[in-house]
Amino acid sequence: MDHSRKVASVAGFASLLWLGLTAAVAVSQRKLLFNPCLKREVDRPRSNGHRTRAVVLRARDGTRLSGWLMTPQAVGPHPAVLYFGGRSEEVSWVARDAGRLFPGMTVLAVNYRGYGESQGDPAEQHMVEDGRTLYDWLASHGHVDPNRIAVVGRSLGSGVAVQVARDRPVHSVVLVTPYDSILAIAKRRFRAVPVEYVLRHRFESVKYAPQLTAPTFVLRAANDDVVPHSHTDMLVAQLARLEGDETVPDSDHMNIPYLEAAQSRIADFLCRRFFPQCEQAPAPSGPIVVPADSAAGAAAPIPAPVCAPIPAPASGPIPVPAPAAAVAVVPLATGA
Repeated sequence: MDHSRKVASVAGFASLLWLGLTAAVAVSQRKLLFNPCLKREVDRPRSNGHRTRAVVLRARDGTRLSGWLMTPQAVGPHPAVLYFGGRSEEVSWVARDAGRLFPGMTVLAVNYRGYGESQGDPAEQHMVEDGRTLYDWLASHGHVDPNRIAVVGRSLGSGVAVQVARDRPVHSVVLVTPYDSILAIAKRRFRAVPVEYVLRHRFESVKYAPQLTAPTFVLRAANDDVVPHSHTDMLVAQLARLEGDETVPDSDHMNIPYLEAAQSRIADFLCRRFFPQCEQAPAPSGPIVVPADSAAGAAAPIPAPVCAPIPAPASGPIPVPAPAAAVAVVPLATGA
């Protein structure tokens, strides 16, 4: 009898422990999944190949989202890129590096809710809804060719990019360190917890991948301890139009977007997609140096890919067009 009581007691304790762990995951899942960075990665973000403006865009529910709009100095309309960042990423660095990453393209990089100077709290539903709204606004921009808009998503943002690409007629897709689903990764990490019953933010890219009609380019980190390659493999196997699947040497999950090898691969894919006659031209008079405040670390020269032909720069400022009904645009006081 004593033995039976001990077994029952241990079983009861294990059940309580299991329930407690499950409850803890359920309650803290937002903190586990999202890690909002409030401080800018770059104090004064400015692209050397674009006119750079800090903007505030209002989501459909009125939430203010802050970011940067970069417009080529040449006369448009231009192809465009909509960028979605990672779990811990503040996107000001995109404005600084846009000249190398997205030459000849209009670029919109906006912080998620709760990130940077954006209001609100992060959630999958909001990220995807806001992403669709930002795409619609970008397509209505007077200096953008609405038939040539790419979405680029890094890590967590790859899940946003995939869903926006499913719902909008995007021209091209770039996914950096993507995963099959956050649910699958959570199951791998919390094996004892029934996460499928408690996880609200699932980002199940693998379910939507077969529905993507746009050519898709996948970029992996050589050493990725956040998204194992097996989870990327599952996604790649379901992509309807895989155009490339490359691994960047000497990269990891955190440093990959700042590396010359990664940036040149992204620029090359988009240039070939947007500009059939695109060529890798020599860097302009001297190297472009990454500032010391870069999250990538010390300054390093990076050659800039150039897509030709690009029209001659227009004289005078390029105005920001009137916003679409769902979105309002207000230049920030710090905007350039």
